[in-house]
Amino acid sequence: MPIEPGVVEVEFIGIGVGRGIAIGPVAWMSPPPPEPSTAASGRGPELELERAEAAAAEVARELRSRAAAVEGTAAEVLEAQALMLEDPAVHGSIAEHVGRGATAERAVFEAFAGYRELLTGMGGYLAERAADLADVAHRVIAELSGAAAPGIPDPGHPFVLVAHDLAPADTATLDLERVLAVVTLEGGPTSHTAILAREKSLVAIVGADAAGLVEGETVIVDAEHGRIVRAPTADEVAAAVARQEELAAEAAAPIAPGRLADGTPVPLLANLGDPAGAEEAVRLGAEGVGLFRTEFLFLGSESAPSGAVQQEAYERLLAAFPERKVVVRVLDAGADKPLAFLGGQHEENPALGVRGIRALRRTEPVLREQLDALAVAASRTNARLEVMAPMIATVEEAAWFAGIVHATGLPVAGVMVEVPAAALLADRVLAAVDFASIGTNDLTQYTMAADRVLGEVAELQDPWHPAVLGLVAAVGEAGAALGKPVGICGEAAADPLLAVVLVGLGATSLSMSPSALAGVRARLLRYSAVQARSIAEAALAADGAGSARSAAEAAAAAFA
Repeated sequence: MPIEPGVVEVEFIGIGVGRGIAIGPVAWMSPPPPEPSTAASGRGPELELERAEAAAAEVARELRSRAAAVEGTAAEVLEAQALMLEDPAVHGSIAEHVGRGATAERAVFEAFAGYRELLTGMGGYLAERAADLADVAHRVIAELSGAAAPGIPDPGHPFVLVAHDLAPADTATLDLERVLAVVTLEGGPTSHTAILAREKSLVAIVGADAAGLVEGETVIVDAEHGRIVRAPTADEVAAAVARQEELAAEAAAPIAPGRLADGTPVPLLANLGDPAGAEEAVRLGAEGVGLFRTEFLFLGSESAPSGAVQQEAYERLLAAFPERKVVVRVLDAGADKPLAFLGGQHEENPALGVRGIRALRRTEPVLREQLDALAVAASRTNARLEVMAPMIATVEEAAWFAGIVHATGLPVAGVMVEVPAAALLADRVLAAVDFASIGTNDLTQYTMAADRVLGEVAELQDPWHPAVLGLVAAVGEAGAALGKPVGICGEAAADPLLAVVLVGLGATSLSMSPSALAGVRARLLRYSAVQARSIAEAALAADGAGSARSAAEAAAAAFA
């Protein structure tokens, strides 16, 4: 629909997921059901509790049905939502509210609202899960009232989906033939919407200030630049189409090992959170795995999974990458991803609390059982297994971890560099281990003192900032001096130009979501090692994230 200049905004900004671009009409997600009435029940507590439990069971069944139709992260997220509905604490809270005279609808609303408030107050990873709880509550309330559950609209043609937030149950099962792009007003780069969009190669922008978008109007959604453009001109549409063609050509290019223009090898690896993603990663050209997150085996459990259960999962992963490097991160949990068997307590600031290696040192048997399972899995396959520890902050922690890994019989032990202290002491940390892998998401968060999921400080959560790049350079320099590999396993490696900068700063491998491999592979081939260093130096000399990107773009253009 036409937009009158000077009357409404013509561009909205948010956090882009990936590099895609889409053009299409807006279709708004249907709103959630209204807040249930506070009027007392006329049915009585027993009948209301029976209604609530039956509705919860039906929604859990529906979520598991959806989970069975997908795989990987999407299936895990849907299963986690189903488990929320079976949590005894939630059922206890519902029973308490109906006991006070509330209807089943109101009791469900109050019970889940209490838990959402708790998670939001804890911040970080758990704050992002609060939106998942809201969706579960909405679905149960809709089931109770006989209303349609919140769902994807069907305007009868392909569209750009706009929502306040998109629930995992909907994101996981999107029809990519109809949904051209997703825009959400809420959420951050680690929300489930962002995670699943990245995994599905879906054009998406989260945390956008786009409440003014109108049903049916045509927009361009440019994820690479985090922009939603209203009433695009013919030239803007033509440029978007050209960009789509360029991205399609990158994706269709022959798969080859990652390298620079002068032949310098830069292995391109995959970030994976479940063995189910291995086949797709190989298809997209992953030369191995740079980060395998093992939390999927542990989260939501009252006790640590047995060694046999872990071994089976690790063996499936390793078998998919014969004679290739597979880097497994040991359990990264703690206060922001609490697990009962780790004995974590409530913390006011969980991002700075007992997490990662700190939690594992307190529960060493959990770590030893994980390492033993990895050793057995490695002995039964011929992948090149490497193991690394999360949240290393001191040289002593690095040395302790390397010692326990080597004692298990695993030959290669490394560390994640996510804490500025580890980067500043990179020469000594790397002297104690076999390799380092830089987690740019957390490194940026801790360097800039900006919560990685808090929308209000999203502009600070930018790995292009010279302060972050300077720390990467320090680790790269230490690795080169000691002859130790330095990888990148944060999503910064998925930005093709930033990938060139990271290589110029000393990164010897890059790991990312498999969907980003083609674009990074194509961009690296444009520059030699000397040129990559020159582009990196231009970014380092800038004063801020935006100017660093601009400086890198200008330097790269000079070599075109």
